[in-house]
Amino acid sequence: MTDYAQFIRHKAQLYDDSGFEPTSVPSYLFDFQAALVEWAVRKGRAAVFADCGMGKTLIEMVWADNVYRHTGKPVLILTPLAVAPQFVQEAERFGIDAARSHHGEIGASIVVTNYERLHLFNPDDFGGVVCDESSILKSFDGVRRTEITEFMRRKDYRLLGTATAAPNDYTELGTSSEALGYLGYMDMLGRFFTNKKHTARQMRGRWRDDSDGWRFKGHAEQQFWRWVASWARAARKPSDLGFSDGAFNLPPLYIQKHIVTARAPRPGMLFTLPAIGLQEQREERRRTVRERCEMVADLVNHTGAAAVVWCHMNDEGDLLARLIPDAEQVSGRDDDDDKEAKFGRFSDGQTRVIVTKPKIGAWGLNWQHCHHLTFFPSHSYEQYYQAVRRCWRFGQQCPVTVDIVSTEGEVEVQNSLQRKADAAAAMFTELVAHMNNSVSIDRSRSYTGIMEVPQWLS
Repeated sequence: MTDYAQFIRHKAQLYDDSGFEPTSVPSYLFDFQAALVEWAVRKGRAAVFADCGMGKTLIEMVWADNVYRHTGKPVLILTPLAVAPQFVQEAERFGIDAARSHHGEIGASIVVTNYERLHLFNPDDFGGVVCDESSILKSFDGVRRTEITEFMRRKDYRLLGTATAAPNDYTELGTSSEALGYLGYMDMLGRFFTNKKHTARQMRGRWRDDSDGWRFKGHAEQQFWRWVASWARAARKPSDLGFSDGAFNLPPLYIQKHIVTARAPRPGMLFTLPAIGLQEQREERRRTVRERCEMVADLVNHTGAAAVVWCHMNDEGDLLARLIPDAEQVSGRDDDDDKEAKFGRFSDGQTRVIVTKPKIGAWGLNWQHCHHLTFFPSHSYEQYYQAVRRCWRFGQQCPVTVDIVSTEGEVEVQNSLQRKADAAAAMFTELVAHMNNSVSIDRSRSYTGIMEVPQWLS
């Protein structure tokens, strides 16, 4: 009978807590942070989807300290490039025993390193693993992502932390579940979603989706969010978790759009027309590199204030670095140590302007000292969201200005970005509502009677 009961519970995909009672919940935590730490420790394998500036760094380190005290083994925290020094500084501020590791050494109860150095560590040495800014996992290649998943697979205690830009990205929810040891991405789609036009095929060992448009199965939506709520918590502000927002209020965000006129229309055209399709949009960007970069330089030169200049192409970054005399560029050509050094100089105020791509520097870095950034629009809302949130985050004291520079032909790119922004905001509100409803379900309604095993299973 016990085995059958366990079978039924497993099929329901609502997991009991596999963690333990927290032994350390410091008084310096805000009330909502303490609640998230306590829940994640009791859960054992959990995800915290909390917005930028809500203190995920501190939540993750206090969680790791509890795991260390419980297991007697150190905990490994994996971060994006250049974010590890921020963890160590935060640990020193609050008296937490944490140290950065460059070459696989274990010098404290909490070891902090970047994802690129994971191969230097042995999973058997650690009692738990934290993936900071875990949404970055999907941007890694298959080999790196598999390495991280395999490293975590045998750990009883795992924590993912990220500010989810697009909660309607079911791929991210599926990969997060898989990393925590719950349902895999394809299993999640098969259980809760349907798509008659969708086919999934395996190419070179990786699943490829031939179409999108997944929809919930009939009556599956509530069950889906109950399942997500069984291993994740999401919040963009403390009140999403039932607490007072207090000082967690963001300053104004001013978005200014600048349209650059191309010096010449596309070949064969008498005047500029909107770029249709990705190919025309890419050609438009390449053809107007100088015009757009000159506009950005005019916006940030001579202000005397810190600025982040985001670009997407090497030609853009190289030209911007030449047009802005006191700028420093972080590019893919730099090795990891050079990237970290350059980001560090900007964070410390030694460099006034930093030029880089979102895929290099848009995750995890705290730049509240800066309140001006420029951006060339793309179709990736997550990159835009994360790029803006490096500066516009809780703790920012000044209004933040975002200058979006595009051409007349990139109207559709701007429209696409706005649609995704509106959809993400609406979906996150829905996600929080579903989670709160799922968490507050009266568990006394669950079946508690004696379960008899059918004779054919005896």
